[in-house]
Amino acid sequence: MTERKNKVNSARVLRTERLTPHMIRVVLGGEAVAGLTVGDYTDHYVKLIFAPSGVEYPRPLDLDAIRADLPREQWPRLRTYTIRRWDPAAGELTIDFVYHGDVGLGGPWAAAAQPGDEICFLGPGGGYAPDPAADWHLFAGDESALPAIAAGLERLPAGAVARVFVEVADAAEEQPLPTATGAEIVWVHRDGRPVGQALTAAVRALAWPAGVPQAFVHGEAGFVRDLRRLLRVEHGLPAATLSISGYWRRGVDDEGWRAVKRDWNQRIEAEESAALAD
Repeated sequence: MTERKNKVNSARVLRTERLTPHMIRVVLGGEAVAGLTVGDYTDHYVKLIFAPSGVEYPRPLDLDAIRADLPREQWPRLRTYTIRRWDPAAGELTIDFVYHGDVGLGGPWAAAAQPGDEICFLGPGGGYAPDPAADWHLFAGDESALPAIAAGLERLPAGAVARVFVEVADAAEEQPLPTATGAEIVWVHRDGRPVGQALTAAVRALAWPAGVPQAFVHGEAGFVRDLRRLLRVEHGLPAATLSISGYWRRGVDDEGWRAVKRDWNQRIEAEESAALAD
């Protein structure tokens, strides 16, 4: 995975669009955006930098200086977002935000964003792109993974077989996805159930096409753990064919999740190794 971790870039809002009741698209531009190296991966991401309410930082933004000079409660909050689309000719970077009212940082910012607003960010990073040699492709995720799933579908070679499962709150949250390939898209509606419950059941019920899939499974950490076990232990897929990560975890904010994510992943890998050894 690559990421320009220490370089702070800035961008300006060009325009916004409400895609669904809970998904907002923001298109960014500017000199730093035009110079980005994007395109190797379909899960490219940036880490947006948000200042706590009432705090302003000197420019140019220096994260190391801020953390050295200011108390922790005034440090910036970082939120990771997938790049939905990159247009190098226009110098435009598109990011889709899940919006749940005033909850969180990114969603409320996107809802209030106006052309000309500035946002600073780190990145880009990334690590996944569809392998054209794969027998078929499996995509599964919730709203947080939808931009990366859509970008991955756009990159599939002609005639590629794909099974796509996206869990959203209800039918109003569905949006058009690329279907020019052999992709079969299943929208899974939560309808008030715990996140990931219906999605996991849908993936378990899949009649697998022939061959070995390349899988992209991202979203809430609990269902990601369950689907990882399904793919690695029950179906015996090699780890090299999988891109699996918990983007977020229920009941924990982003800082809290980052603090425990490494231990969480190590515990899952240990349980997985023990199960495979049996």
